[in-house]
Amino acid sequence: MQHFHFKKGSLLYENHFKTMADLADFVAEGEVDYQITDEGLMLSAKKSSGVNGDFSHWLFWLNKDFPDRIMIEWSFTPIEEPGLCMLFFSATGERGEDLFSEHLKKRTGHYPQYHSSDIHTYHLSYFRRKWQDEREFCTCNLRKSTGFHLVAQGADPIPTVADAKEDYRLRLVKFDHYIQFSIDDLVVLEWEDDGYTYGSLLSAGKIGFRQMAPMKARYRRLQVYQAETY
Repeated sequence: MQHFHFKKGSLLYENHFKTMADLADFVAEGEVDYQITDEGLMLSAKKSSGVNGDFSHWLFWLNKDFPDRIMIEWSFTPIEEPGLCMLFFSATGERGEDLFSEHLKKRTGHYPQYHSSDIHTYHLSYFRRKWQDEREFCTCNLRKSTGFHLVAQGADPIPTVADAKEDYRLRLVKFDHYIQFSIDDLVVLEWEDDGYTYGSLLSAGKIGFRQMAPMKARYRRLQVYQAETY
């Protein structure tokens, strides 16, 4: 595998999650409970959705299209377990439509609607503490859809909530065929998409955060840059 070193280019988007007005760019699918505090954006499932099992999970999309060759950075603090946290990126309709096109099937947060329906996307699970086997051996998983293709996996350095520190700085780089994910500057996983084995190479599109209930987590300082190599 060819290894790359990246630097930040021009800033494409920034959100410090200081006021409720900062959420105007986001679209919720599923029962999302979101609160802005002095410490940032707190996300969890609404308590009323807890009776719905796997239908109580949700996705929080940033309603902006980003080009290829981007670096996504955000600060993340796990607050309550069990649960799971994910980042979706390069998300479009299956024919390249806008993710919110009226021609696409309605989505309500149920996972199969995102990995095996009518959208294309990469999705990274970076804090997996939902099921017992995930808690026994913690990994970060990268998948490509349409389809439920596990394409890369790496060890998760973030401890459980009881031992977690404040604000892990997460970075996802999508640069043509190459994807790299790091936590506090430690590279956790990287993968090259050949554009054939699991379908055509994905490029521009939207990003979104997902959690599996009853996970509660805090987000701060979301920044998206044009990525450059050096």
